[in-house]
Amino acid sequence: MRKLLIAGNWKMNFSPRQTRNFFTDLSAITSTVGTQHDVLVCVPFISIESAMDASRKVQGVHVGAQNIHFENDGAYTGEISATMLKEIGCRFVILGHSERREYFSETDSIVNKKVKKSLETDLIPILCVGEVLAERKSGRQNEVVRTQLIGALDGVSELALANLVVAYEPVWAIGTGETASPAQAQEMHAFIRSVLAGLYTDEAANSVRILYGGSMKPDNAGELLSQPDVDGGLIGGASLKADSFNAIIETANELKK
Repeated sequence: MRKLLIAGNWKMNFSPRQTRNFFTDLSAITSTVGTQHDVLVCVPFISIESAMDASRKVQGVHVGAQNIHFENDGAYTGEISATMLKEIGCRFVILGHSERREYFSETDSIVNKKVKKSLETDLIPILCVGEVLAERKSGRQNEVVRTQLIGALDGVSELALANLVVAYEPVWAIGTGETASPAQAQEMHAFIRSVLAGLYTDEAANSVRILYGGSMKPDNAGELLSQPDVDGGLIGGASLKADSFNAIIETANELKK
């Protein structure tokens, strides 16, 4: 049985001070997020150590990053390596997020290098895939997601796949006025699992957690997390408020998937 993963992606939000305040607020609601499912916050680089220290107030929260470079060191001004993150205790890293692809021109080849580097460094990559509105309207969503998966996983072994998480981002449903239904989320998650089964084996595909990254909130978390192939959420705005993030965590705990 796959353990749910409730992951907050804070994006470019929260300084170290604000990070400490968030965990103070969360600890006022609960002293533990439980052990039934995994809970994670992926924070800006500058706030990682503050998050690790402040998260001790709430038992069961992991801390991750939002990006890495694919080299261990070198003349890459402004970049952070997987080895640096590992040294300070990071366990997870988000890779290939739609915003990285759009604003920083990250290709499937670049994402592939980052995925392999994170796995080599014993960081758990959260590999993001997903189509934009034009691709969804033209019926190309499966083609786009298949291409992203194949490109990002090139050279990744079945053994290494066990340490990888996939996050589906319906980019077309984020800030566009469009809405992705639980049925649409399940359809794409099942498709992603079928692609993984084709690349590897059914057993390997069934072991991979696939998160939904399309504006999960307290009021839709129950329906989404109840879908058989939805194994958690990659949560943006709702992870920035302790009460809404905790509400999603509590919903996951009640499901007992």
